Amino acid sequence: MTSTAAESRPAEGRPERNQSASLRRALAVLEHVRDHAAAGTDLSLTALADGLEMSKSTVLRLAAPLVDAQLLARDRDTGHFRLGPGALRLGQAYLATLDLRTAASEEAHQLMREVGGTVHLCVPDAPYVVYVDKVENETAVRMASRIGSRAPMYCTAVGKAMLAWLPEDAFATVVADGLPAITTRTLTSAAALRADLTRIRSRGYAVDDRENEPEVRCIAAPVFDHNNTVIGAISTSALTSRITAARARELGPVVAATAARVSRTMGSTR
Repeated sequence: MTSTAAESRPAEGRPERNQSASLRRALAVLEHVRDHAAAGTDLSLTALADGLEMSKSTVLRLAAPLVDAQLLARDRDTGHFRLGPGALRLGQAYLATLDLRTAASEEAHQLMREVGGTVHLCVPDAPYVVYVDKVENETAVRMASRIGSRAPMYCTAVGKAMLAWLPEDAFATVVADGLPAITTRTLTSAAALRADLTRIRSRGYAVDDRENEPEVRCIAAPVFDHNNTVIGAISTSALTSRITAARARELGPVVAATAARVSRTMGSTR
């Protein structure tokens, strides 16, 4: 290889690096418009340039291919930028590929490894929950639940985690179906259940403290979709000897953070 050929190699790489940098900056333009679109705000060229700390000419250059691809649109009268129909098509294509069980799988396995308990993923079917996935710790006591089975909403952490954010008619359905005592700790009145749901909304997670099985505690948090509608809940369960009352308070934020990550994957902005 001649010295001339060797010297030309870095120069050959520069256009690719420049294109990569330009792509990142163009994506920054798109993301800035997206963030303001969530608040229903179009952005003027000046506001966009100031917000990104770029010159107007740079913003125009970076925005041009985004407008061509209809990811951005520019108002003919005001010159303001907003998301274009291409962004909607892209979002719809992404949502079409989403499946809650698939989206939650990695997080569910990580939660099991982190806390050691059995992890459940459930969806609502008021007045019940339906178990759609289960990640079991093989070294721990096995839970009686199985994929496809149902359980009451009012006495399970997953059920209460969803019920806390479901519409009022779901609560009415649960109460109308009856609140019989499953254990001595089951909440059996509408008032007690409603008070618990208020606490759940305040702290972001639910606890089933031996309400469904005599020696089992369960901590759950809700999962939301791209409409910020609750579509499921994820939980960790174990015997009370493993999850003490103090441990449950420690695990609550951990489970809530796991559910929040799954929610973001499902498109939630909460």
